Amino acid sequence: MGELRLGPLLRYVDGSSATVWVEASRPCTAEVRGAGGARGESRTFQIAGHHYALIPVTGLTPGTAQPYEVFLDGTRVWPLAGSPFPPSLIRTPSADDPVRLTFGSCRWAAPPADEKDPVGPDALDTLAGRIAADPDGERPDVLVLLGDQVYADNTSRATRRWLAARRDLSDPPGYEVADYEEYTRLYYESWLDPEVRWLLSTVPSCMIFDDHDVIDDWNTSAAWLADMRATPWWRERLLSGLMSYWVHQHLGNLSPAELATDPLYAAVRETPDGTDALRSFASRADADPESVRWSYRRDFGRVRLLMVDTRAARVLDEGGRSMLDPGEERWLREQALDAPGSCDHLLIGTSLPWLLPHLVHDAEGWNAALCRGERGERWARFGEDLRRRADLEHWAAFPPSFDALAALIAEAGSGPGAPATVCVLSGDVHHAYVAEPAWPKGEGPDARVFQLTCSPVHNAIHLAVRLGFRFGWSGVARRLGRRFAGHGGCPKPPIDWRRTGGPWFGNQLMTLTLRGRSARLRLEQARGAARLRVVAESELVP
Repeated sequence: MGELRLGPLLRYVDGSSATVWVEASRPCTAEVRGAGGARGESRTFQIAGHHYALIPVTGLTPGTAQPYEVFLDGTRVWPLAGSPFPPSLIRTPSADDPVRLTFGSCRWAAPPADEKDPVGPDALDTLAGRIAADPDGERPDVLVLLGDQVYADNTSRATRRWLAARRDLSDPPGYEVADYEEYTRLYYESWLDPEVRWLLSTVPSCMIFDDHDVIDDWNTSAAWLADMRATPWWRERLLSGLMSYWVHQHLGNLSPAELATDPLYAAVRETPDGTDALRSFASRADADPESVRWSYRRDFGRVRLLMVDTRAARVLDEGGRSMLDPGEERWLREQALDAPGSCDHLLIGTSLPWLLPHLVHDAEGWNAALCRGERGERWARFGEDLRRRADLEHWAAFPPSFDALAALIAEAGSGPGAPATVCVLSGDVHHAYVAEPAWPKGEGPDARVFQLTCSPVHNAIHLAVRLGFRFGWSGVARRLGRRFAGHGGCPKPPIDWRRTGGPWFGNQLMTLTLRGRSARLRLEQARGAARLRVVAESELVP
């Protein structure tokens, strides 16, 4: 009899359809049965000895909630026997419902229950506990997870013990993961956490990778990439990272209609073992990033979410560095400007913040100028070393891309059909804040624009981070930043911005509640295993 190894994860949901992701212990038919008549089934596909299914569910009605069960070859495997949690639900939105998006990034896997948690309570665990205690209360309509869902380069003690039993850790990459099988261990550790497993089974999710899903500062620069490609273990690590991301995260981001026309999804399902097809795809993605699109669009009524790949889609040549390759830039522009007047809120999900403290922004622009050779070869070598040591690789480190995003936001947010808000949702920097940009008079959008940054969900917040980011927003730091920019010959950015909330430090989540053209923001921090405390709440647009 097949067993449920991982999942179920409720991924895509609209008014009439959904997808549910599972991993089984052997080849089988995976089935979802809803209490209200919803049904779906799919045969598993095989990757590297693992058996997965993404089950399309139909028979749903807008504005309803159906408990569901999962069966493998006719045997019920979910809910788990003796589960303390309420039934997992598929909730379908109706046109008049508000949209609640809860978002954050950087979730290091919680340690086993018998070990002390070195980074404090997990915000996702705590959110799950609150929803389970009050199943009829408020819950997110979608979880938006903005990167670092797993840490391939920073494994837990439990995973290190597992790795040591598998191979000699004195050989590179040591305590980091090396191949696809080791990546699966990270997902087991993260998604078999009982609270998180239940939460992901009952709240839909959107995901995108950031650097630690592969390696710290992934694709920082052309020189960095050349060094990594000369490292013997790198190719297997990268291909395994992309393959495991496609299986565990990317597939569930897609709608049933998109899945039906996806050639790789068809290929892996049509063969007894899809490993070679997926590995070839990952190899093409490595050789030609423009051949693959990881970015995607999700619509929640009149709320449009654009999740943007800011890692694999980079152009790294120092003479033409760009956060997004030309195809990705076109895609983002087309989606942001599609059907004017069709959305009340435009959300751009990018793991890396667009607006940073002014000192950090100017330091990254200065560093980019040094690395381009603006101050000579010695400064260029210094700049490359500093870029890697100080993680100087956000939007500000790609100045043309920063400016292009500012221009796109202004265009998308202007005109008679403009949305009420354009919000950039980000994580990465292990704290939370709200920033608002301002354009020169007569050039700004009609929409209110916000940078909403929230991380970590569960990770360390070092004292240096707290002190550095508090100082980075100060007037003294801003003047210091302009001196850096002057040394690099960097022009002033086309916009100004100010921090209007934060900085907040802790394991935390932000929730956007969008009702009509109004927008409300709430920040909550995990306080112990059973409580999320509201730290800040504000009306972005009344």
